[in-house]
Amino acid sequence: MTDAAHDDLIYDWNGKQSDGSWTRGREVMFDDETLRDGLQSPSARDPELDKKIELIHLMDDLGIHTANIGLPGAGERARQHIETLVREMADLTITPNVACRTMIGDIEPVVDLVQKTGQPIEVCAFIGSSPIRRFAEGWDMENMIKLSRDAVEFCAKNDLPCMFVTEDTTRAHPDDVRALYTTAIEAGAQRICICDTCGHATPEGVASLVGFVKDLVEELGADVGIDWHGHRDRNLGLINTLTAYRAGATRLHATALGVGERAGNTEMDLLLVNFKLSGAVTRDMTRLAEYCQKAADAIGLTIPHNYPVFGSDAFETGTGVHASAVIKAFNMDDEWLANRVYSGVPADIFGREQTIKVGPMSGRSNVTWVLKKHGVEATDERVQKVLDLAKSTPHLLTDEEVLTAAK
Repeated sequence: MTDAAHDDLIYDWNGKQSDGSWTRGREVMFDDETLRDGLQSPSARDPELDKKIELIHLMDDLGIHTANIGLPGAGERARQHIETLVREMADLTITPNVACRTMIGDIEPVVDLVQKTGQPIEVCAFIGSSPIRRFAEGWDMENMIKLSRDAVEFCAKNDLPCMFVTEDTTRAHPDDVRALYTTAIEAGAQRICICDTCGHATPEGVASLVGFVKDLVEELGADVGIDWHGHRDRNLGLINTLTAYRAGATRLHATALGVGERAGNTEMDLLLVNFKLSGAVTRDMTRLAEYCQKAADAIGLTIPHNYPVFGSDAFETGTGVHASAVIKAFNMDDEWLANRVYSGVPADIFGREQTIKVGPMSGRSNVTWVLKKHGVEATDERVQKVLDLAKSTPHLLTDEEVLTAAK
């Protein structure tokens, strides 16, 4: 069957909002924080340079626009890795940025890196913005304004693209947000970044805050991009990032598998899945599973079995009624149908595949499918032997166990 022949098989409520699709047809950019914020995870290890290069190439292949490749102020090893990655990215579409405090001493090494490599590097100059952070640090707003202005003006003077980042924006007072962003924009920042540093925000809060910042930018008549950087302490990272885009953010930050400080960041892979399914991203995403696995291996993580789309359980079923529908679709030689009849995410689009297993809730079709896959005739006797084992076993059988029982 052609794709057009399937048009009436799924009624999509997702596109029925009064103002059209949640993507609204706007362009979206992605900033990958895996090799910076992601490495702040207590469970993460700093990958060797060759692994970082491999990940940068995968990011580029997936159409990710920018990647934060470290903190120049973190030491000589960090600067050596940054320099090598900047040189590697010279022949790619993806471009580099680095994180620096709003201190000229932090930004000066970037000037040296640009001179050595001959490549532009975006500076992400950050400063805390919430009253609680200011109280704990003993900061005063007048000095924060001065640090922000000096840092951004230093970037402009040295032809460094600058994104001004307010940490903990989602707990900051509107007057302080206005003062800091106005200062940065007037000093020459090309982008400003709203941060949910502590994972505090709800979708309603995100919409209000991004709307406030968008109105401020328009009020100033400024041509600057608005970034969103979210964490998932309340497990709202992904929905908050989607909400930020809908409210006006133009570049979204995320990390592979959501790795990051504490509970982590918005998941880049799941963000791309949602934009791909919405139609806002058209680029091929079949290497997204590879990106997840390479990132997990490089950082020293294990992908949870039930992780959406890229966990081992995501497209695997042993439940008879569910498996039966998938098997019937496969028997029609209809891969489109098989990937959607019992899945809201088509496995093949993201480099995965539907898997049928045999377990205590399986039926004859499960067993028949597994046996035929291995070239074994599914006689009634063999199917029954496998089912007898499956019904007495409290977990899914491996294919080897199925074949052994059949024999």
